[in-house]
Amino acid sequence: MLSAMPGDHSVPLGRIEPSNSLVTLEKLAVNAVMAGCLPEYFPVVVASMKAALDQDFNLGGHAATTGGAAQVIIVNGTIAGRLGISGDAGCFGPGYRANATIGRALRLAVRNIGDLIPGVMDKATQSTPGRYSFCFAENEEQSPWEPHHVTLGFPEQASVVTLAGVRGVHNTIFTSGSGIKWEPGLEVLHGFVSNMKAGGISNYYQTGSGAQLIIVLCPEHAVEVSNAGFTKQDIQEYIFKEARMPISELVGNTHYGNHNWPDWVDEDDPDYLLPIVRSQEDIAVLVAGGEGRHSSWMAGWGVTRMKSEEITGI
Repeated sequence: MLSAMPGDHSVPLGRIEPSNSLVTLEKLAVNAVMAGCLPEYFPVVVASMKAALDQDFNLGGHAATTGGAAQVIIVNGTIAGRLGISGDAGCFGPGYRANATIGRALRLAVRNIGDLIPGVMDKATQSTPGRYSFCFAENEEQSPWEPHHVTLGFPEQASVVTLAGVRGVHNTIFTSGSGIKWEPGLEVLHGFVSNMKAGGISNYYQTGSGAQLIIVLCPEHAVEVSNAGFTKQDIQEYIFKEARMPISELVGNTHYGNHNWPDWVDEDDPDYLLPIVRSQEDIAVLVAGGEGRHSSWMAGWGVTRMKSEEITGI
């Protein structure tokens, strides 16, 4: 496993919370072997861990929380195709060795090096299947827009992992057909917004700490939205403007006891509409999946920021 990465394998990548233990390539390789990774997967695992150790990612926070947030690895670039990291049909689920083992390697390292053991330091009330393994690639070939890593400013030829702390996957179906009052494309975006307008969505209470979210459009929906004239930036703007809840439905409700709102939120105005994120840049727009009209979105854990890392040693 270590042969896949050049250099001194004992040099630490950093310290992992909450154990404050040093993470080295050697320790990470042990967990990658246990997860069933092939050696060529290891650079992706290393890049994912580097992203996880970024202070703003706050791994120790969302990996220990009672809310049970999971770490999702999103892969962009040519390495996805070379390694068989799927962004096609069933990419969130089983059936792809690279997806399953890369995601599992990170989770084993978090557990074994970070001491995040369920019921001990991992205090998740119910947890989520994503804490077992969650890794997929963007379906760049079927996306009508530029890849996510290019949007972030990486060169198109780069291979990049983006790591996010998410609470779960909200599947949203838009079948079209007779009786649909929205135009194709706009129907999809409106469906996302209506799905997001719920008091139990914790993003509404954590905008002040930078809660983010991820939109994952299936290829069919992505093409419809693009044909309707929407760029990825337009989608961000639409969701930011439309996915809002009246403050009267949030004050004193669900997660209000732990709310963290920016100074510009007028809590005294019952008609004030609070956006689901602090700014439209806090919405990531991706394309993944196979045939069918199912898209999804992932609510971010409140006190974490998505982090991206270029994959080296490949």
